[in-house]
Amino acid sequence: MDTHSAYLRQAGVCLHITSLPGPYGIGEIGEHAKAFIDSMQAMQLSVWQFLPLGPTAFGDSPYQPLSTFAGNELLIDVNDLICSGFLEESEVHALTLLPHDFVDYGALIPAKLALLQLAASRFDYNASAAMKAEFDDFKQRHDESWLHDYALFRTLKTRHDERPWPEWQPQFVHREPEALRDWEASNASNIEAIKIIQYLFYRQWRELRDYARAKDVQLFGDMPIYIALDSSDAWANRELLRIDDDGKPDCVAGVPPDYFSADGQLWGNPLYNWDYHRAHGFDWWIERLRAAMELTDIVRIDHFRGFEAYWAIHADADTARHGNWEPGPGDALFDAARAALGELPIVAEDLGMITAEVEALRTRHHMPGMKVLQFAITDEQFNLSDIEENCVCYTATHDNDTTVGWYTGDAEAIHTDLIQAAFSTDAYLAIAPLQDYLGLGSEARMNVPGTAENNWRWRFSTEQLNDRVCNDVSKMVQASRRGRLV
Repeated sequence: MDTHSAYLRQAGVCLHITSLPGPYGIGEIGEHAKAFIDSMQAMQLSVWQFLPLGPTAFGDSPYQPLSTFAGNELLIDVNDLICSGFLEESEVHALTLLPHDFVDYGALIPAKLALLQLAASRFDYNASAAMKAEFDDFKQRHDESWLHDYALFRTLKTRHDERPWPEWQPQFVHREPEALRDWEASNASNIEAIKIIQYLFYRQWRELRDYARAKDVQLFGDMPIYIALDSSDAWANRELLRIDDDGKPDCVAGVPPDYFSADGQLWGNPLYNWDYHRAHGFDWWIERLRAAMELTDIVRIDHFRGFEAYWAIHADADTARHGNWEPGPGDALFDAARAALGELPIVAEDLGMITAEVEALRTRHHMPGMKVLQFAITDEQFNLSDIEENCVCYTATHDNDTTVGWYTGDAEAIHTDLIQAAFSTDAYLAIAPLQDYLGLGSEARMNVPGTAENNWRWRFSTEQLNDRVCNDVSKMVQASRRGRLV
């Protein structure tokens, strides 16, 4: 059964959680997320796509998370912590003074982390018996696989002034058992606090997912193919990667030069030790996909072509110009995952220079690909009728300028025109960023690839997503005969 077989032709929206409105300096997974789902219903949109949910580090990019399994604590709903008795309203006042139209990460992060630590310190006294039992179950299910290592990693990272783990003291870089035992003994309360905070994230996310299901809204997540070197996964399981005991990679990830970049793109992530994954039945990947499927209904995997072949760049290189194509795991990974998990609700990010072999891999596993109209319509040979059913058609992605900002012609409603074009295709799912539904310009751009500042900050206001906008979008959905779940 294809990923999209449970759908009538549908319409969706791309909006990261951080961009939601709210009084506490960043979008959160509580009442404003539920209100957005209500607005989606009014617009007749039935798929909500967002960016990766992992904890972010320097640069605030959700595509370089500190863990592939942990949730981003900055997204925890503060109001829920007040209602649960873990925080007082007076204690969160500083967050209300932060900007409401963008995320000021520099001011937000220390203030919110301090409040989360305070909330965690009150858990034993204020949590209900049911919550304590849930927390014990949460630890029992996740401690061994990722939670304990993540809590150790975060406390040790704080101890080392947030530096990457290869720069820590040698005994912690090399995970010497005696050093870790001593650290655990002397930092037990801080380690437990990290686990409580993770439990609070997952508890709130479960409530949000239940709410979305009740409203027939599907949650569409995003998974980077590579993990960050500075992550608990790499620190605790370096056998997964092509790195030595000191955390130094032999080669790193990127893509070769193309018409977008004369030097290619040097991402710097460590490459996978695919021989190890193959020898262990792709267990880590299976657990990674299982975790994603517990959070979302659909998941996009970034840089899908890396499963067929990936560009390996020497770790000391300054650009991605020189490297080698090396074979990825191919069918074996997806065969193993399907055997363990059943049908895989995966969308393959297959943008850029894609070979016939990559397309064949995607097709064999019935995975929808992506079409982005901002890219496609610049091709003189492009025709909307060429977009196949088994794909997701976008006006733009989080890496593009908004459609209004991108267009250089003289059309007042270019954003509406492009949305209607996406809706008119045979694609089983058509998605536009909220910025395009709102008709916003470049000031609302989410990310400029290759830059390190002023990204991931944009937020919308409740007033922007008003009844007029909802009605206009609803009419476009109806006119295109894009319906809800069947």
